[in-house]
Amino acid sequence: MASRPIRIPGPDHPIAISRSDAHVVVRAGGKVIADTRRAIELREASYPPVFYIPRADADMTLLERTDHASYCPYKGEASYFSIRGGAENAVWSYEAPYAAVADIRGHLAFYPDRVEAIAISR
Repeated sequence: MASRPIRIPGPDHPIAISRSDAHVVVRAGGKVIADTRRAIELREASYPPVFYIPRADADMTLLERTDHASYCPYKGEASYFSIRGGAENAVWSYEAPYAAVADIRGHLAFYPDRVEAIAISR
């Protein structure tokens, strides 16, 4: 198997990570899946911003790990979770992210179109 490319964020593909002061609540299946005031906001190139939520602020009993995986040359290997009784592969996590984005380790991100709502208040 060929090794995967590792790329460093830069002017051609910027990635900015910052602590957010937003209150982020994720709901699915009529339940609160995550509720935090400790989210990290990741802005990558021209993609919409993504809030990464500490696992400690998510109800992990409502999530089930799947075998699905993906790869980003800037962040590394992503693992996925489905919402029990709900959307498949709705949540992703970089459990061993590359050094340039190490702050997202231990956090979860949610696909907005696979949950009922991601409410953000500032």
